[in-house]
Amino acid sequence: MAWAAVNGISLYYQAHGAGPALVLAHGAGGNHQSWWQQTPFFSERYRCVVFDHRAFGRTKDARDGPGRRAFADDLRELLDLLGIERTAIVAQSMGGRSAVGFALRNPGRVSALVLSGTTGGAVNDEVRAAQEAHRSGPLGRRSLARRAYSPRLRRERPDLAYLYRLINSHNPPRPKDFLAPIPGYRGSSSERLEALGIPILFLVGQDDAITPAHIVKLAHETVPSSQYDVIEGAGHSSYFERADAFNARVQRFLEDAGWRTE
Repeated sequence: MAWAAVNGISLYYQAHGAGPALVLAHGAGGNHQSWWQQTPFFSERYRCVVFDHRAFGRTKDARDGPGRRAFADDLRELLDLLGIERTAIVAQSMGGRSAVGFALRNPGRVSALVLSGTTGGAVNDEVRAAQEAHRSGPLGRRSLARRAYSPRLRRERPDLAYLYRLINSHNPPRPKDFLAPIPGYRGSSSERLEALGIPILFLVGQDDAITPAHIVKLAHETVPSSQYDVIEGAGHSSYFERADAFNARVQRFLEDAGWRTE
């Protein structure tokens, strides 16, 4: 375990293994512990870095701090401190804000990008309309906690469902609007992601009730060179619910991208 003084905060992180760097950026329902099924797997091949975003896990935000707007710069300073010039990133849901922000602000430092359960801001009017229809529908009206993983996990693996909630309980309280979108913002990352010229995979659980598969597919289509795939039998937290399938798909993508130990 280690702490990094970055961007005005003390950020908690762990680094495991050796080889090309791989950063795992957790979602709003978790923290660095969320990757307990990925860290042992990927650290056999990569220098695997997990961390707690500010206001999550063991990392506290600064008093009256910038909150989520600092995610990308926090990551940059962490990688600078670790001497990592270039990395692949696997981002789950909220972690896409860190990953996309970092990639766009630091061209050349990301070798490959997996966006899991998120559009990564790659939106157009069609995506926005689909998002609004989902938010106003029956699934969208359920609490985020109920949609964080699939009903199937709750039925078939109550132990994993309990562990998911336990990991989430380790997060400190945050303002309710901590992750709220900027009012009136209509931007899109699509063209800039395409311009990066790096392999990008949009990955989504078949039964994702927060960012459904059809919306992620639409986001993928706004980045013409990107790939798209679905983890069957999983909800929003496919990395947690179907870890073997998730890990295998990400590993294949990284190898195809040339991000491997020689």
